[in-house]
Parts: sequence; C-alpha cells; structure tokens
Amino acid sequence: MAVSSLQQEEKRSLFQLASLRLMRFVKPYWRWVLIAPLLMTVEVTMDLMQPRMVERIIDEGIARLDLNLVLQTGLLMFGLAIIGALGGMSNGFFAESTVQAFGADLRETLFRHVQTFSFGNLDELETGQIITRLTNDVTQVQDALLMILRIMVRAPLLLIGSLIMAVITSPQLAFLPLLLMPIELVTVIWFVNKATPLYTVVQTRLDALNGVMQENLAGIRVVKAFVRARHEEARFRQANENLTSQSTRAARTVAIMPAFMMLTMNIGIIGVLWFGGIQVTAGQMQTGQIVAFINYLTTTLFSLIMVSQMVLQLARAEASAKRIQEVLDSQPQVRNQAHALTHFTPCGRVAFENVTFTYKGENGDPVLKNIHFVAEPGQTVALLGTTGAGKSTLVRLIPRFYDVTSGRITIDGQDIRTIDQAVLRRNIGIALQETVLFSGTIRDNIRYGRPEAGDDEVIAAAKAAQAHDFIQAMPEGYDTQLGQRGVNLSGGQKQRIAIARALLLKPAVLILDDSTSAVDIETETKIQAALEVIMQNRTSFVIAQRISTVLNADKILVLDDGQIVAEGTHRELLAGSPVYREIYDSQLGNGGSHD
Repeated sequence: MAVSSLQQEEKRSLFQLASLRLMRFVKPYWRWVLIAPLLMTVEVTMDLMQPRMVERIIDEGIARLDLNLVLQTGLLMFGLAIIGALGGMSNGFFAESTVQAFGADLRETLFRHVQTFSFGNLDELETGQIITRLTNDVTQVQDALLMILRIMVRAPLLLIGSLIMAVITSPQLAFLPLLLMPIELVTVIWFVNKATPLYTVVQTRLDALNGVMQENLAGIRVVKAFVRARHEEARFRQANENLTSQSTRAARTVAIMPAFMMLTMNIGIIGVLWFGGIQVTAGQMQTGQIVAFINYLTTTLFSLIMVSQMVLQLARAEASAKRIQEVLDSQPQVRNQAHALTHFTPCGRVAFENVTFTYKGENGDPVLKNIHFVAEPGQTVALLGTTGAGKSTLVRLIPRFYDVTSGRITIDGQDIRTIDQAVLRRNIGIALQETVLFSGTIRDNIRYGRPEAGDDEVIAAAKAAQAHDFIQAMPEGYDTQLGQRGVNLSGGQKQRIAIARALLLKPAVLILDDSTSAVDIETETKIQAALEVIMQNRTSFVIAQRISTVLNADKILVLDDGQIVAEGTHRELLAGSPVYREIYDSQLGNGGSHD
C-alpha cells in the first residue's frame, strides 16, 4: 500500500511538472490570460446580484403592489444580465483565442522537435504514438486549459460569492450550506480519486486504438493482398471493446456524482423551505429572502459540481500532458558538436575505421562488428549479404542517421561527427530501401532536396534514372499530381523517381539501398550506365539482392552476421571467397559462367 501511494504521488508530481512546463506556451498570450478572468469576474458579479433583485421584487414590489418598483428592478436585472452576458462572451473570446493559439504553438513546437529526431528516436517513439500526441493529446490539454480559464475562475468565484451572499441574505439559514458543503466536498474528492486512474487507462487504450488504425491504414494493401480483413477487424474490435469498456466504467463512476450532488442540493432546498417557512410564519423572514437564499444555496452547491467536473477533465489530460512532455524531453540521439563544420565540400573518400554499432547503445548486441574499409572517390562499392547481415545499417551510418558505437567514419579524412548534419547530408544522395514520395507533383518530388533546381536539371536527373520516358507519357508530364505516398505509380516508377531525387543533389556520395529491386534488368542496366557517367570522381554505395547488379563494382563487400567476410572485385571474390561464390552460383549458375 505504501509503495502504491508513493507511485501515485510520483505520478501526480510528474503531471504537475509537465503541466507547469507546458504553461510556457501560454506566456506569449499572458494579456489574454489576465483579461479573461477579469471578464469572468464581471459575469459572476452580475449573476450574484440577480437573486437580490428577485428578493426586492417579491418583498418590496409585489408585497406592496408597487408596479414601478417591479418595473425598475426588472429593467435593472435586464441591464445586469446584459453586462454579465457581455462579460461571459468576452471571456469566452479571450479564453478560446488563448487556447487555440496555445494549441497551435504546441503542435508546431512538437512537429519541429520531431524533425530533429534521429532514426533512433523514431525507433523508440512509433509513428502512431507521435501522431496521437500531436493531435488527440494536444486537444485534451487544450480542453483542460479552456476549462481552467473559464470554470476554474467562474466556479470558485461563484462558490465564495454565493456563500457570502447567502449569509448576508439570511444569517439564520447559513448553517445549511456550511453543513452540506463538506458532504459534497468529500464526495467530490472521493469521485476524483476514483476516476483519475480510470481516465488514465482510457487515454492509454485510446492510444492503442489509434495505433491499430494507423497500422491498418498504412498497410491496407497488404491486408487485402493476404485476405486478412477479418483478422484486422478482430484486432480493431478488441482494441475498440477495450476502450469502450474502460470508457464506460469511467463514465459510470462519474455519472453517479451529479446524481448524488443533486440529491444533496434538493435536501438543502427542502431544508431551506422547512426552516425558512418556520421563520416566515414567525415573522422573522420574508418570502423573497427564502427565494434568494435558495438561489444562492443551489449556486454554491452547483459550483462544487463544476469544480469536480474541472478536476475530472484535468485528470483526463494527465496522461496527455505526460506524453507530450515525453516528446519534448526526448533529445536527438545524433547531435551536432559545438563547433561543427558548416562549410564542407568533400571529394568522396569514405573510410570506416573499426566501426562497431548497436541499436541499443553499448549494452546491446552488435549489428556491425569491426567494419574497416576505404572507398575512394569515383569507386562503386557494392554490399552483398543475407538478410540481416547489416548492409542497410552500414550505409545509414554514413549520413549519420545513427552514430557509431565505437570506431569512426571519415569523409576525406574528416570525422563525420565533426560536420554539421545538414551540410553532411547535402553532400550525400540516398535512395532508401523503402521508397517514400510525397503528395504533390512529380517535379516537386524530384527536386525535394533542391527546391531551387531548374527544369533542365530535373529532366537530366530523371533521364539518368530512366524515369523521363514514363513521366512524359503521363497526361500532365512532370506536373502530374501524385497521390499519398505515390499510390498512382508502380513500384519501379517510384524507385526511379527516388533515384532521380538523389541524383539531383549532385552528391559526392551516392547511396542506393536496394533501390532498383522493382526495376527490370534492362532498365537497371541503363541506370547503371548513366550512373557511371554522372558519378565519375564520386563515390557510390550500392546494396542489391541481384548479384548481376554489382558485377562491375570496383569493390564488393560481402557481409555476414555484421562482419565483412570478404572484400574485392568480382573476379577476386570468385577466386577467393566461398561465400561470394555460393551467392553467385545460386543466382547465375556455376561452371563456365564464372567468367
């Protein structure tokens, strides 16, 4: 029990810390934050004066049949109501403006911060979770902030103001709210403590539901191809039922509270009518006083209900605030050094010097072990190996998508960790294993890395990638709009556009990570011929599943279990590497074809 209580306190402390740190996004709008409570104070003051006006109408106007007093007081009530309404609407305007601006700034900061993440950060924070945190979680915090600017101001003011006015109106009946308030307060605390952990689980299960949806929509073609729609429906149904059951449980718990509050309020009204009736009969109170007192009593107790709803909303925002702060607290695993080079124009000599790499820091299992080789400018270096040998990991270390665990990588003798990341990557063109295109025109996708590139350069890059002909065959040519992730192109077409995008950078180092796997052999041969011209005096790294792709490479590295087990040209490896010869024979046959 003690450990559980300690954990709860720790969670609350984390939430309070996260909330305070998120409040920095409110600072630019501090004027609105100050004005909003003042305007709400105006509305509350006007509301608190209304029961006194009703008392005056009943006890002085109606009792004395004074129509003028009734009309004057009625007009005064109308005027006060107008002033209160203007205060409330103005409060809503400034509160909403603050909340929307706060949300926009927070989302933008989160998005901008995510852009700084290295691949390691993105491995830890999955795409579905990041999307949820930028959308649903921010909305939850926005709703909590809006409630703070409106109800957190209104409820305490009404609570204190109505209690004071009730005592002023009838000191004889003041014991009733003082008796009922502790009962309601204990009830609110009990329900909040009960509901807070329930709503925390609701947010977690909502996160899980969003994860299933995001994963399913991203892989919908695979789902259809393998006829797994029913399986995915079952996964979604399970996540949906988990969310529904937890939400229902939380809602049922909360639903009891208003009913109990109303019961307490009605008991209070009965008590006022009973004890007040005795006072009226004895001539010690007037009817208008009882009506006004009932209004103040109900306002007092209703304010406690509003406070409880606000606290429950804050409880729902608890998980969201912590998840948002987790993203903001996450630091890029790959960072620029204090005096990183901002001007660097390499020739393209790439050297791996005893490089070891693990995905989980020094305690993880090495994916690459003591990698050592040199790629000279103008050379094409091919990487071969079985799936999981570490080929893609190796080339992703060159642009510093990850940092080496030990050893170092240099370009032209310069440790890549001493070069500004943006400068380094502008000199490296890469077509990743998974082709990613963006909504927009084909032209915009090709010049994604160089938006200022002219049409002639775009066309030249497309021709080198053997993409020009099929682009020209489209109705709108280079202005053809691509759907999300390039869905209106074939796999081979997408790969060729990705290669053109990499070539347009005119990089010192080109990395093709199995980027011609969906291209036919004839087209691949043409791409290779074009690359030989374009990449003269520049370094190329090629990962390929087809050994025919790498036969003419200047250097072939054969990887197995994260180590280089053979290195050399095609002829050298055929003669001296059993592993390479086995790969060659499995794809192209043996015997006389070895030449």
